[in-house]
Amino acid sequence: MSALLELRELRVSLPGRELLGPLDLELRAGQCLGVVGESGSGKSLTALALLGLLPPPLRAQGRLRVDGADIALASPAHARLRGRTLAWVPQDPLASLHPLRRVGAQLVETLRAVRGLPAGDAQRQARSLLERVQLPEPAAALARYPHQFSGGQRQRIAIALALATEPRGLIADEPTSALDARIARDILDLLDRLRREDGLALLLISHDLPLVGAYAQRLLVLRRGAAIERGDAAQVFAAPAQAYTRELIAADRIAPLAAPAVDDAPVLLRGEGLRMRYPRAPRAALDGVDIELRRGEGLALVGESGSGKSTLGRALLRLLRGAQGRVAFDGVDLATLDAAALRRLRARTGVVFQDPYASLDPRLSVAEIVAEPLRIHRHGDAGARRARAAELLRAVGLDEAMLERYPHQFSGGQRQRIAIARALATRPQLLVCDEAVSALDAHHRAAVLQLLARLKREHGLALLFVTHDLSAAAAVAERIAVLEAGRIVESGTTAQVLAAPAHAHTRALLAARATL
Repeated sequence: MSALLELRELRVSLPGRELLGPLDLELRAGQCLGVVGESGSGKSLTALALLGLLPPPLRAQGRLRVDGADIALASPAHARLRGRTLAWVPQDPLASLHPLRRVGAQLVETLRAVRGLPAGDAQRQARSLLERVQLPEPAAALARYPHQFSGGQRQRIAIALALATEPRGLIADEPTSALDARIARDILDLLDRLRREDGLALLLISHDLPLVGAYAQRLLVLRRGAAIERGDAAQVFAAPAQAYTRELIAADRIAPLAAPAVDDAPVLLRGEGLRMRYPRAPRAALDGVDIELRRGEGLALVGESGSGKSTLGRALLRLLRGAQGRVAFDGVDLATLDAAALRRLRARTGVVFQDPYASLDPRLSVAEIVAEPLRIHRHGDAGARRARAAELLRAVGLDEAMLERYPHQFSGGQRQRIAIARALATRPQLLVCDEAVSALDAHHRAAVLQLLARLKREHGLALLFVTHDLSAAAAVAERIAVLEAGRIVESGTTAQVLAAPAHAHTRALLAARATL
C-alpha cells in the first residue's frame, strides 16, 4: 500500500537547541499509526510540524512527500494541505470551538469557505455531518453553543468539523484524554469506523498505550524527541524491544491502595439531600445525594461524563449557586456561615483541578502561585511564605530552584505537582481532586497518584477524589461511590466495589476500561 504522506528526517528546534528528531513516519490510506510517549516526548510537536502550525521561534526541517510529490515544510504548498488533505482533531474541543458561535454556524462557515457550498447546501451538509458522527438530535444541535454539550459530544463536533473539508488524512491529538472509558471507546470506535469507511489515513496520538494498541495497526514510540521503537502494533505489545516501552506498558497497571480502615474516625464532611439542576437542563445534575467523608479517608466519586460527580464535588465545597441540601464541615453547617467565616473555613480545604495549565496563572512564578493561598489568608510575611513554598515544592518531589520559573516551563506532570503544592499551602484537612490525573500520561499519572497516597498518609488528609477512572480510584481511595444520572447507585469499600460490583452501571464502567 502506497503512502499518502511520508516525512523523513523531521527535526524541530529552537535556536541552539533541538527538541525533536530525526524522525521518520508514514501515513497510509486506511491505516492507523499510533504515536505514543509520555508528556514532553514530542508527540504534539510532530503533529504541529505535520500541519505547519509550529509557533515561532520553533522551526521544522525535513523532507515531506504527499502522493509522491515533494513539498517544502512551512511553504505555501504545505499550508494548503491543512484542512484539505490533512485535518486535525484537537485534544480540547471546548478550547478549539468558538464559544460565542453556534455549532451550525461554525460548520457552515467551514463548508462554505473550504468547499464553496451555497448556504442551503452547507446547512444540509452540516446536519448530515452531525448525523454521521452520531450526535444526538443533530438538527437541534446546530442551534446550540459548545458549552451546552458534554465533553464526548464536543469531541464528536470537532470530528465533524475535521470531516467537513473531506480530508484524506486525520490527525487526532489526544482525542480522549479527558473522557471516561466508555465515551473514549465510543469516540475511538467512531474514528476507526471513519478510517475504514473513508479510507482515511489516521494518526492517533495518545499517552495511553493500551488504548492505542486496541486501534492502531502500526506504532511509533517517542521518548525525549526521539523514536525509540516502531513496528506492527500487535508485535510491539507482545514483545516490546525497548525497556522504556515495557515501562510504559507496566505504568498503566496501578497497584491498589493498601490502607487501614478508618471506620472509627470522626466524619469531617457530610452532605445530605444534595440537589442541583442547571438552567434549561433536561434533568437534575444531582438528585438527592447523601454522602460522608471521614478524617484521613480517601473517597472516590466515580462516574461517566455527565454523571454529576464534579457537580457533587463543587456542591460540597459550596461553589455552586442554586445547589440545595445541607453540607456540614467538621460539624458546622456551611449555610449558617457568613462570607468571612466561609473564607476562613476554606483555608482548611485544598482543591486540585483537572487542567493545571488552566488553573495556574501563567503570569505568576511558581513561588507566587504556591504561596498565593497563604497571601489570601494572610499567613506569615513574604519571607515566611516563600520558605513555605520551597518546603511544599520539596514535599511534592520538585526542586526549590524551580521557584522562579513559570508554568509554561514545566511538563504536565510537574504542573500538577505544583497545583498539589498550592493546594497544601494552608495545611488543609480536606483535599479535593477533580479529575486531577485524567490528562496525564501513564508515567506521570502513576507518580501523581503515588504522591497523593503518600501525602494523604503522612498528613492525615481526607481526600475526595473525583474521577472517571476506577484504577486511579483504587490507588488513592479506601471507599468508592459510583454516580449515574445524579444519584449514587453503589458505594462501598474499594476492594468490594472492584471485586464484586453490585450495580449494572459499575460493571459497565469496569468492562469499558477492560476493553481499551
